[in-house]
Amino acid sequence: MHTDQTLVFDADDTLWENNVLFERVIDGFLDWVCAPAEREATRALLDRIEAANAAALGYGAAVFRQSLADCLQHLNADRTPTATELARIDELLTPLTDRGAIELIPGVADTLTALAGRHHLLLLTKGDQDEQQAKVAASTIDHHFRGIHIVAEKSVDTYRQLTAELGLDPERTWMIGNSPKSDIAPARRAGLRTVFIPHEHTWVLEHEELGPDEATLQLTAFPELLRHF
Repeated sequence: MHTDQTLVFDADDTLWENNVLFERVIDGFLDWVCAPAEREATRALLDRIEAANAAALGYGAAVFRQSLADCLQHLNADRTPTATELARIDELLTPLTDRGAIELIPGVADTLTALAGRHHLLLLTKGDQDEQQAKVAASTIDHHFRGIHIVAEKSVDTYRQLTAELGLDPERTWMIGNSPKSDIAPARRAGLRTVFIPHEHTWVLEHEELGPDEATLQLTAFPELLRHF
């Protein structure tokens, strides 16, 4: 068991449920805009639009709304969505824009309480500053973290900068998350150790093939961290 480590946690879909809400909105959108036989192709189109908009505009509900509107415009032969259609999109987005309470992943609260007693905990999440800060505040677990860092993107440079700014020892610093693309691969390349906790609803744009790496620990559930830390 490792003791007195720095544990850096991802937030969305590592500490609390997030992408499942987006998936429910997408299901409703596809039910509305396309026939069942066109569902797979329409979802692929939306994924491409989301990837382009995320690269240009970032993340969050507002960018997601733009992606849905762009997809609808494409499906309608480049006709600008009407006010009624945009209102329908806003209605679909209600679970994201009016969330209320945050739903923690099972075991997160108790596990963080135990880990905070013997390690240095940090939170590193990407996305819209206001949205992510609101989720952190609503989570009721923010007091466990010695630092909360909200960034526009998680790249190798992000991890290197965090390591340098906080004077972290890469050999004793672990990035813990569900996203191969944002949490694991770039942290590895920055020299950190990593803990991969897959989530069945991880956003498709966060998927990436991970090769074997002795510096990565793969778990099946969040409470398993207590066996290693």
